Amino acid sequence: MFRCLLSAVWLFATCQVYGFTLREDEENFNQEVFGGGGFQQVFHPPFQCPDMSPSASVPTSVEYVKAADIKVIAALGDSLTTAIGANGSTILSVPFEYRHVSWSIGGYGTYRDVITLANIFKLFNPSLLGPAPIMTMSGYPTTVNDTGFNFAVTGHNTLNVSDQIRHMIDTFKSYPGLSFQQDWKLVTMLIGMNDICDYCKDKTLFSPDNFIHHMTEALDLMMDEIPRMIVNVVQILPMKPLREVQKPNVGCQLQRKFCSCLVLPEENSTELKELVEMNVEFQRRLEKLLHSDRFFKDDFAVVLQPYLTYAGPPRLSNGSLDLSFFAADCFHFTIKGHEELAKGLWNNMFQPEGGKEMIKTFSEPVKLICPPKEHPFIYTRPRTVSSAPALKQLSMTLMLPLSVFVLFHPL
Repeated sequence: MFRCLLSAVWLFATCQVYGFTLREDEENFNQEVFGGGGFQQVFHPPFQCPDMSPSASVPTSVEYVKAADIKVIAALGDSLTTAIGANGSTILSVPFEYRHVSWSIGGYGTYRDVITLANIFKLFNPSLLGPAPIMTMSGYPTTVNDTGFNFAVTGHNTLNVSDQIRHMIDTFKSYPGLSFQQDWKLVTMLIGMNDICDYCKDKTLFSPDNFIHHMTEALDLMMDEIPRMIVNVVQILPMKPLREVQKPNVGCQLQRKFCSCLVLPEENSTELKELVEMNVEFQRRLEKLLHSDRFFKDDFAVVLQPYLTYAGPPRLSNGSLDLSFFAADCFHFTIKGHEELAKGLWNNMFQPEGGKEMIKTFSEPVKLICPPKEHPFIYTRPRTVSSAPALKQLSMTLMLPLSVFVLFHPL
């Protein structure tokens, strides 16, 4: 604990000097960001696809958008997306948000340095707008120069997400070099785990009905006001495995505050059973909402990416959890978890409905796929079968602790 607090104080002083910026040329970056939790930076081999070019002309239909056609990338959500604790450290005193390595929007370095969805898209379009450039601190004022288009807010519930969207819309309309009407935009949204964590505190406010109400309101807002956009909605994941995560440190005790509704009930209790049922009901209701054509039109589509629906946590050969994926708070996960989550999302985007890979266990790294030659576009059409050959349903494995996704509520 004492060592962690000293590290936090040292980092705070460093970030003050650089205005909360950890620069790529800062010699301590790898040690503090990549090595904080025993994670060693690995330079990834190149990812090259046969066709990485944009369309001959800017697409007018959401069904014919290639990866290189995406000009703007953004993210919505909570501490999973702000990347609390991604360097493996505790957050006892200074809650650092490692937005620049966040799975869906981090822009640190290149794909060779850190695999994020944004860094994969940068391989196809090096001029991509929006990747998060630096780390931030929860509760401290930030600007778009700090966050990029990572509009997630640590601690937010679904009832807050429309506020994030309004911020995103206002930013898009005024950001230099961004054509609000012409540029194709991609936003990834994962939110709702905090609703489940707070369910026992107010079963009406955080009910499945209200979850779907707020999600519908948020998606309607984007569809009504933002042209040329594809929205990835990532399915909520199973949260019960969080109860297994234990480390011999003080930080792990924060579980009891972050997600007391899940952590405190006795095993096999009525309270725990009800919460697990609510987790499944949130998933079922979200699937029902998005497996329709309500959020689909010529230049806009919402796509449910379901790869985490049934996923289980990573385990060692002896069956115990692989704790190297967890931050010291036993909630959040390290960079290697973020990387696997990014790869799974990328793959789902280029798989048709009915052929999207569903992760069953987080045990082996995901292998990135290239956009299929027969259908090089991001799949967006709801319910209907694509003209492209169906992809074989695979059970994909991924090293990522699901329970770590239960998100951080500010103290």
